[in-house]
Amino acid sequence: MVSKGDRRILALVVGQNEPLVVPSIEDIDARIDISDHAWQFWASAITYQGPYRKGFVRSALALKLLLFSASGAIAAAATTSLPEKIGGPKNYDYRFAWVRDAGYTIKAFLAVNAQAEAQAAFTWLLKRLQEHGPLVCYTLSGQKVSNVQEAGWSGYKNSRPVVTGNLASGQHQHGIYGDIFGTAWRFVEADNILDSSSAELLSHIADECADNWRQKDAGIWELEDEQHYTFSKISCWQALARAVELADKGQLPTTCRDRWMRERDRIAAWIDEHCWSDEKHSYVMYPGSEKLDAAMALATRFRFTNEERLRQTLISLDRELKVGPYHYRYSDVSNEEGCFLACSFWIAEAWALLGDVHKAQTSLKKLTHALQGGVGVWTEMADPSNGSWLGNMPQGLTHLAHITLLETLILKQKI
Repeated sequence: MVSKGDRRILALVVGQNEPLVVPSIEDIDARIDISDHAWQFWASAITYQGPYRKGFVRSALALKLLLFSASGAIAAAATTSLPEKIGGPKNYDYRFAWVRDAGYTIKAFLAVNAQAEAQAAFTWLLKRLQEHGPLVCYTLSGQKVSNVQEAGWSGYKNSRPVVTGNLASGQHQHGIYGDIFGTAWRFVEADNILDSSSAELLSHIADECADNWRQKDAGIWELEDEQHYTFSKISCWQALARAVELADKGQLPTTCRDRWMRERDRIAAWIDEHCWSDEKHSYVMYPGSEKLDAAMALATRFRFTNEERLRQTLISLDRELKVGPYHYRYSDVSNEEGCFLACSFWIAEAWALLGDVHKAQTSLKKLTHALQGGVGVWTEMADPSNGSWLGNMPQGLTHLAHITLLETLILKQKI
């Protein structure tokens, strides 16, 4: 029994097929203080000084918590099988490193001046690309992710299944191309340099993107129904646009630079011809569909060219996917899951980038108010009917979307 003001120590001493050395309680107690000082020292070096500094630091700490120091990998979340809807079947294992999440988190580490963590994570990513090629996700030790296996447990609030492994490892998503080159661009933009081996690797991946963008894929949301997802095409556009810019900066070989530029422009023309709906006043999820996709908000961050259509798309996303301060990932998914928190931060960021800073600030205030409670560690989703949290946690994508929004508002100098 522990009462207010009491202090007790509970320690787990673990190993893997090895003898255990059991430290004294006094030594364990001292290690707690050492760890506490180390985290405080790391947080004190964060340069962000805006009015939301406390929340900014909490999100940065959550991302650092997800960094696997043994390899530099960044876990998407620290848990498995926490349901996206209570009693529903959407229960996934997120204890792996997604290229998408790693790329966005490296960007966030650079934003918080965590250069060592950014360099370690980027190095880890490049090594995995060299070893296995551009996969959707990898284990934290850098291997391919195993197939899904179900455990016989009841799960959180009897939400089955409880699983290990992830089917996304066997999918192809064009979004990984944009994530890879967006990360490389941000790394170079922070006055870092690509080595010749990494530059050659990235050039081959740019060629692969130029070859593959016309094919269907599983999309950012890892859906079983492969389509010509609009966001996937925009990710390919982003990859080739950044590849051209890196070549122009002398960071990539220029041999295929003109081809990358031609394919970039063909993608943009294809998107505007096939993926726009005059009826919805929006880019749709894929050609022939009237569904909307909240991920399209990221096209603004990627600097996609048609700004007026992006603005109209944001209006449509707010109209059709927004509930309170939150947004669903895409149309017709409300019966299957909660609202995806990162999407709401992405949409607020897009409004700021398009010049509507007031709208972005208002969204930020409503979101952070709705997410109050706990210790600043956020989940993947929320139930818009009662605000309860859903999905795995801490969810790296949510925290880094929060950081990027705050960074954007600081750059606009109106926060």
